[in-house]
Amino acid sequence: MTSAAKASSAVATRYAVALIDLAEDKKNLSKVEKDLQELRSMIESSDDLSVLIRSPLVGKAQQEKALAALATKAKFQDLTQNFLGTLAQNARLSALEGIIAAFHAEISRRRGEVNVQVQVAQDMSAKQKKSLQDTISKTVGSDVTLDVRVDPSILGGMIVTVGSQMIDDSVARKLERLQAAMSKQSNQNLVNVKEAK
Repeated sequence: MTSAAKASSAVATRYAVALIDLAEDKKNLSKVEKDLQELRSMIESSDDLSVLIRSPLVGKAQQEKALAALATKAKFQDLTQNFLGTLAQNARLSALEGIIAAFHAEISRRRGEVNVQVQVAQDMSAKQKKSLQDTISKTVGSDVTLDVRVDPSILGGMIVTVGSQMIDDSVARKLERLQAAMSKQSNQNLVNVKEAK
């Protein structure tokens, strides 16, 4: 990790911990957590919102006004709305996605949960997520939280990452293995033909 990435990660963690502590003090941590999950989904599904928070060309006042309108419409908690306003005023909205990730990681750590990253080709229903969460929980012997991300390039199946262990059961990976096996067999057949001559 570069020193710039470390600094960015430290900033995200500092803001995330401050928000968690404030939410715990006000006894609405679960509601703020829900707000941030919803906000992350919004960012992932909206190019306009992504540009708004990432682009240095968008002014602080414009960012603050747009996020205030979005937070009000989404009926976010006052604490969440104030936090977003503070990020805009401090020109830290570009770190928002990192802050949300650090927020969820810190909450999981405090709860003693294991964070599991799951990549799927299509979004999963709440029932499917719950079933997968229960299955992984039993397998690892601990409560887990799922961080599900949609990546159409894997075509189907899923990629599950628990800590440093990754299980790639995606259709894209299976096709790669099949193609490699067919290529190897084709090369072997070519060698056999040459040897037979």
